[in-house]
Parts: sequence; structure tokens; C-alpha cells
Amino acid sequence: MKHQQGLPELLVPAGDMEMLETAAVYRADAVYLGGPELNLRAGARGFGFKALPRAIDFARARGMRVYFCLNAYPRQGQLGLVDQYLDQLAEAGPDALIVSDLGVADRARKRVPHIPLHVSTQANTTNSAALAFWREFGARRVNLARETDARALRDILLGRPGLEIEMFVHGAVCMALSGRCLLSAGLNARSANLGLCSQACRFEYRVSSYTVEEKTRPGLDVWEARRLDNDGKFSALFAARDLCLAHYLGWFARLGVSALKIEGRTRSSACLAQVADAYRSALDHLARGCFRPARYLPELVNASTRPMDTGLFRPSGPRLVAQAPAQKRPVLARVLEQTGPDLWRIAVKANWPAGSDVEILCPGLDRPLIKAEEYGLLDVRGNPLDRAHPGVEAGLACGHPGLRPFLFIRAR
Repeated sequence: MKHQQGLPELLVPAGDMEMLETAAVYRADAVYLGGPELNLRAGARGFGFKALPRAIDFARARGMRVYFCLNAYPRQGQLGLVDQYLDQLAEAGPDALIVSDLGVADRARKRVPHIPLHVSTQANTTNSAALAFWREFGARRVNLARETDARALRDILLGRPGLEIEMFVHGAVCMALSGRCLLSAGLNARSANLGLCSQACRFEYRVSSYTVEEKTRPGLDVWEARRLDNDGKFSALFAARDLCLAHYLGWFARLGVSALKIEGRTRSSACLAQVADAYRSALDHLARGCFRPARYLPELVNASTRPMDTGLFRPSGPRLVAQAPAQKRPVLARVLEQTGPDLWRIAVKANWPAGSDVEILCPGLDRPLIKAEEYGLLDVRGNPLDRAHPGVEAGLACGHPGLRPFLFIRAR
């Protein structure tokens, strides 16, 4: 799709081909993706050297830009692999290369000077002096650190930094400084800085020691874990809430933020569909002068697994945006292809009982209803099903005109 002038670019994750197809259907302007290694989501399936050119061609045919993540902090023995990636990227030709490490950035500038450099949030850029360095270095865009608050962002942009500014506006927030965490490495020998984070901050813990005393303050308990005891139960003591800055899209646009980034290369395509559609619709409504945050929050809340707040963007005042729902409307299936008149092949995503009303997730927050009597579920041989189970393919007999490949169907 063509990017609308005056609006920030909507940049969404593509951890695999299904997510890339989802990004296209729900009208993202650009995607960021990586390979199997050397990016900060090595747990995502990613795109190898053979698959990457096809992915880039697919995206560009649908008007989306592709940014390739090489944003890990490689060890000494991995520099040869960095060079291999850069040589392959020289031929594949993504629209930009996302980097964090200065050594990787310098190698990229020398080996693939024709590919623009985007600086990852992992580089922890928080001030105009750091932006001036990256501008002189030759970077085109910087994703500011997630510790950047509203006042700092305003001052940076009003100072005309001379390069594009990108902001994370939605998704998981790390408890560590710009994601530079050693908790996963210490607990599971999986370095977050190499893209192998086990998300140990999301694990459930139980407090077994109650007070901490600092050496130079004898007799003074500087930390009392008793407050975290939770009656002896295990709980996610360190887990941050998810970030949601949907309310501030108009402010970002007026200040001149170039891109709004959605987190989540390891999340599901069903989650991406709901989040991308909400933010795309919000930006479209902003352009038409009918932006209303309350219209997008139900979609964002339904896709969330944790409470959403404004993170460090608002260091004071109320931060909570919305609680995660006690009961969500599950995304039941993804439409794969039409196999005959009023017949569709679907990938089942959640337990789908026949005889329940459902809705289609059409772009633009359009949610047409399909009543229970208007469809039937079929097994692969065409026999009727009382229930479709997740992880399998099934048939859908339905003549609704809103159905088309790569759309999702959700419980009503």
C-alpha cells in the first residue's frame, strides 16, 4: 500500500511467512524481519538466505518496505557470520538494515553501503548528541530507546535531528535497560543480546528470603521482599506490563515521528492481525479527522495477555491504559484458500465449536457477522464436524462475501 504523506509509517513484525502475509492483508507500510541468527528474536522462524528474496519480492509487490534485523551484539567468533549475512544481503537488497552494535554498523557501512542503516532501540539512543553521532555515521533512522519519555521526545524532534525517528508504540516491555538483560543468560545460559532471551522475567517466582541488608548500612533492611510474598504462591514478580501508546498517535504525527513500531516477531499471526488492523485504522482515521482511541482499544485489549500501560513514556501520572480481559474472544481460524463455490480451506487456531456465531476480521475494523446457521465445518474429507481443533486444517462451507484468503475468523 502507498504510505500516506504526513502520517508515520506503520512498521510491524514478520517472524515468518504467515506473519508477512498477515501484515500485507492488514495494510502495514513496512515489516521488519530477520534470519535464523544474529537478530534479537532468534526464536522466531525467520527467513534464511533462500527464503529472504522471495519474502522481499512478496512484500514489495504489495507496497510494503522490508527492514532486515542484524541487531544482535555478536561475540568475537561470530564476526565471520556477520560478514556472510552482509554479503547475502547485498544481493537480496532489503530497504534497510537494522543494527545495534557499532562493529556491525561499521562493517555494514563498508560492505553494503547501498543499504540504508536503521539503528535499533537496543543501541539505547536517548539524547540529541547520540543522534548527531548516528547522523554523522551515516544512519538514516534511529529507533529511540524505550526509556525515552514524552518530554525528551518532544525536545529531540523540535531540535530537528536531521534523520528519521522511530518509536515503539505497542508490545512487550523489557525490565532491562533497552533490553540489555543478563537475567536469561544467568538463569538459562541464553543471552538476550544474541536473540536467545528465554523471557525469565515472565517466569513465576516465589519469595523465599524476606529482607536484604546492604554492607555499608548495617541493621537497615534496604529491600523488603515480604511485600512480594503473594501468600507463598508463585507469581510473575518481575513481569512488566505491555506498552500501548495508541492514544498519542496524533501527537506523534504532529511532532514528525517517522515510524511507529509494533513489537512481536515471536507472537502469533492472529495477534498481529488484531493489533495491525487497530493501528492501521487509527492512522487512517487520523488522516480523515475522526481519530477516536476508544475505537481501537477493544481490539488491542483482546490481543493482549497482560495489562497495557504507557511504560516510561509518561514517568508521572496514571499509566495504566487497560487491563487484560478475563475472557478473550479467541481467533478461531485463518482462511487459507477458496477450494470451490462457497468452500474454503482454513487453518484452525483455537477450539471452534460448530453452531456458534463468529465474525470475520476484515481490514478497517470491519467485523461482519456469520451466524451459526450460515456456515458448516468440515473435515479434510468433506464430512461435517461438530468441533474443529487447533493445529489442524479443516473446511469451511460458507458463502459470506467478506471471506477471502489470509483473513481471520474470531469468536463473536
